[in-house]
Amino acid sequence: MKLEGYIEKIIYRNEENGYTVLSVVTDEKYDDSHVLVGYVEGARQGLYICAEGEEVEHPYYETQFKITSYELRMPEDVDSMERYLCSGAIKGIGPVLAMHIVKKFKKDTFRIIEFEPERLSEIKGISERKAREIGIQFHESQDIRQAMMFLGKYGINAHLAVKIFNEYGNRLYRVIEENPYQLADDIQGVGFKIADEIARRAGIGPDSEFRIRSAILYTLNQSGSLGHMFLPKEMLIRKVASFLVPEGEDVFRYSYEEAIERQLSTLQLERKIVLKEINGILAVYGNAQYYKELDTARMLLDLDLTYDVPDIEIQNILKRIEEKSEIALDELQRSAVRQAATSGLVIITGGPGTGKTTVINTIIQYFEQEGLELRLAAPTGRAAKRMTEATGYQAQTIHRLLELNGGVEGDTGFRFERNAQNPLEADVVIIDEMSMVDIYLAHALLQAVVPGTHLILVGDVNQLPSVGPGNVLKDIINAKVFPVIELSTVYRQEENSDIVMNAHRINRGEYPVMNNKSQDFFLLPRNNTRAIIEEVGQLASVKMPKYVQAKPYEVQVLTPMRQGELGVENLNRELQAILNPPSDKKKEYTVQNVIFREGDKVMQVKNNYKLEWAVYDKSGYFEQEKGMGVFNGDIGIIQEIDTYAEELKVLMDDDRVVTYGFKMLEELELAYAITIHKSQGSEYPAVILPILSGPRVLLHRNLLYTAITRAKKCVVIVGNGYKIHEMVDNADEQKRYSGLMWAIKEQMQKGDTIEFHTDC
Repeated sequence: MKLEGYIEKIIYRNEENGYTVLSVVTDEKYDDSHVLVGYVEGARQGLYICAEGEEVEHPYYETQFKITSYELRMPEDVDSMERYLCSGAIKGIGPVLAMHIVKKFKKDTFRIIEFEPERLSEIKGISERKAREIGIQFHESQDIRQAMMFLGKYGINAHLAVKIFNEYGNRLYRVIEENPYQLADDIQGVGFKIADEIARRAGIGPDSEFRIRSAILYTLNQSGSLGHMFLPKEMLIRKVASFLVPEGEDVFRYSYEEAIERQLSTLQLERKIVLKEINGILAVYGNAQYYKELDTARMLLDLDLTYDVPDIEIQNILKRIEEKSEIALDELQRSAVRQAATSGLVIITGGPGTGKTTVINTIIQYFEQEGLELRLAAPTGRAAKRMTEATGYQAQTIHRLLELNGGVEGDTGFRFERNAQNPLEADVVIIDEMSMVDIYLAHALLQAVVPGTHLILVGDVNQLPSVGPGNVLKDIINAKVFPVIELSTVYRQEENSDIVMNAHRINRGEYPVMNNKSQDFFLLPRNNTRAIIEEVGQLASVKMPKYVQAKPYEVQVLTPMRQGELGVENLNRELQAILNPPSDKKKEYTVQNVIFREGDKVMQVKNNYKLEWAVYDKSGYFEQEKGMGVFNGDIGIIQEIDTYAEELKVLMDDDRVVTYGFKMLEELELAYAITIHKSQGSEYPAVILPILSGPRVLLHRNLLYTAITRAKKCVVIVGNGYKIHEMVDNADEQKRYSGLMWAIKEQMQKGDTIEFHTDC
């Protein structure tokens, strides 16, 4: 269907995603009014809209016209011109001025404003300066509409078109004509594939130098999503060549490889990449990644100070703490506290049950007795909450510690208020779950910690590495430059836990004991996926909540894979039907074949630094705290779905309430089952692990170890015990290319001649 008319009123608009509800009149007398809904950029009261779509019956409101495509035009009759000028589209023109302008110039009004704006000064109340400003604003509003129409021909939606126009203004036409790949460099949300499609439509050839350079940068950027800081040169060339060669034209691969080699030199001259030999490998870094790693190494070395504290003084304080807390530290634990007291930087690592929490608590008490200011943090909300419960000392996420601000800084879309210019006001900073911290967060943290502060990094180096790029904790330890205390003794109270003992067996390459004589570690043999799914459903809904005395949503199903019958996507459909079935009392919304229902357990799957959250009091009406930033792995429950406003509210497990527009739901997924990778830093009363088959590259020892150690009270493996043995035998982790260890060693040798780059 088609519908045309003047926009009478903007009823609702979501500025985050452009979703708009507007009232449109379709006759000159303004008697016939319609409600239109859809994603409409640039809509203003008084504009003329030509829309295509369909009429839909809303369950709570009147019949609506759902927009699938549209075009906005300037109004042509006098009344509509006046309504447009009254709408606030042009600052400085209110109802009275709008009436006088239209009364004087009639149907010629818009031509005067566009081509002879100085004539507006003929009207009382409009100076020559104001007349010029009105003309400029009118041109800008025209420009953006023309840009949206132009970019629409290249398959660019209105929301992205506005971002492109805001970046380039009227230069965008030259950019599209000469080098559309520049969009991928300059604008967040435009990757190589989008730019490549625009270039193809613009007639740019597949062997364009711009295309090859953009593909190199895109491949390096994508490698970061796999955890790499760099790629070996030969590997990079092969990847880019296979990416660029048109389908069915492998004979041209060699010439592409030669062209890629040439463009690597060009990009190096343009300071967009860095080539550096690392341990016999010619590494290719993105420029920012190289200097981020280099600067991280420098800051770590700056913190590596030694303090002269008499050992007898430390021993006396430890004795008082042990008596007060009724504990007895072993020699390694004492050494960890001693190092924390005498070192600017210390790393404490160890597996489950080795006393890391006891050491952290003792370090806190030690520094409190010294009258020092402490700050505690962890990478995720769940990990910070666990840290608070274990220590009794308030911990927070690293992002909140650094005071994340959603304001724009460079192309990152966020900044931290705590940084080199405004460092943390603390004498001691303790970070738990350090294995989860990627190079970017580590760099931001170190910028905010001044030399002279005690920085204590705690983590299990055998856990899976961070989701983001780098291998920070492992590289810091392997550099063998800083004090590292590795706790290895499993304490008596933990020896009764088969979760702990089996985790250590797995880490040593030994098979876990799965004879079902345990109270907290079980294997339920099942040999087909249907039987496994049915058993997992029973365990998650009834058996495990009752056994560990937890709510069903606190029990977590972990799986190595996303796809397949035992992958995240299928398991979530199955578990949703069991744990949160449809009901007339629950609203729901479907997006890309995923049903989101009130009461569903969901997870954020990407970092969104600008997404706002709030913490409310018990009444649910008054904000106690608010901020920005929701992060990959944050889990919560859908509280409310508003189908009219097209948004839903999620109560995160750290008590933050986050509102999502429907267009943002690609950032959420159901979380009854999650991948083991996504479980890092979390702890659950019970973990259910379905394992039957899968690719060797996924099913390795490190993954199994991480899954087992996420459980606090009980682990149940459902599936094939022999596959568990294969995972233990497979010690091949996916290799990460990172150079922090070598950067630390290199700068240690340079001493005072450390290289520093301001692009960090």
